[in-house]
Amino acid sequence: MFADRAIIGHNSNNSTTQDKRMTLRVAFAGTGYIAKIHAQAVKNLAESHQLKLEAVVNHSVDSMAAFAHQFNIQRQYTDMSQMLADGDIDALIVSTPNYLHYPQTVSALEQGIHVLVEKPMAMNAEEAVQMQAVATQAQLMVAHCWRFDEEVLWLKAQVEAGKFGQIVRTKGYGVHVNWGPSGWFTVKQYAGGGALADMGIHAIDTVRFLLGDPQPVRVWARISTHYGSYDVDDTGILIIEWDNGVASYIESGWWQPHADGPEAGTYLYGTRGYGSLFPTGGHISDPLRRSTLTLDSGFAPQRDPHCSQSMYDAQMKHFIECIRDGRTPKPGAAEGVVNMRIVDAAYRSSETGEFVTLQT
Repeated sequence: MFADRAIIGHNSNNSTTQDKRMTLRVAFAGTGYIAKIHAQAVKNLAESHQLKLEAVVNHSVDSMAAFAHQFNIQRQYTDMSQMLADGDIDALIVSTPNYLHYPQTVSALEQGIHVLVEKPMAMNAEEAVQMQAVATQAQLMVAHCWRFDEEVLWLKAQVEAGKFGQIVRTKGYGVHVNWGPSGWFTVKQYAGGGALADMGIHAIDTVRFLLGDPQPVRVWARISTHYGSYDVDDTGILIIEWDNGVASYIESGWWQPHADGPEAGTYLYGTRGYGSLFPTGGHISDPLRRSTLTLDSGFAPQRDPHCSQSMYDAQMKHFIECIRDGRTPKPGAAEGVVNMRIVDAAYRSSETGEFVTLQT
């Protein structure tokens, strides 16, 4: 269905040695919605960060041709191995169906090509660990985009400043209301999981980021399918216990009739106050005076679009700067592996009805 095939076209790169040293040549695997967002981010940064949109690979010739035309990309392939063999690529953005994340990422990393791979990092934690092991000669970043959102960063700054005291518990949401994806997203063979792997992982990573990336200790989940005739989940609730003592409640879903919070919406409850994302703000309690101080974030209660291009631009900027500086990206392989371990544990817990303990 998505198998790599043959080369469509290739214009050889005659860059000078100086150009190759200075310009980062970026290739794209996949041409769907999120691939276009990433390509736009590269385009927006191309002049300031010396980037070139170099090549694209996809199984669909028509989709690839339209993508290449939109972003002025000359090299087009239906075979990943051929694209890599032709060389002249420094970084690869992997935005293909989940089952291709592992083989495409590994094949690039093994040739010293830096990779930004979409979430979920892989089909399962086992694949994620193997991807991490290969990332020794090149940078591997996982596209947990909400770590680069300005409202998320504002709330994290309040947590780090101790505004809410010690965080005790959290709530988070990764939910589509009255909507859900189709195609490969709803086929377990290609996606690995459903709404939890697609949407719930946003809520998981966002709260972990806000809490300072603690390690998960135990996971309990109830995951089910109610809104479609597919073999993946569209409804889920999780409880995660972290090694810093915080307990997190997470909702995931497609086609839900209602959600108390939007994608990556997170609510933090501390000993001195309460903070929230979307709407973003906070309240600090003063028990002695029986009063509450409101923290005004300055952000609007709602925004449109909810997932802004600027967030993806900031994410891409971090990836490129880590390549330039030789720094390990964050979120990198380590963060991606933890999230996959949580997702795997949630599915196991849902099958047994018991908490699953994770080794730290």
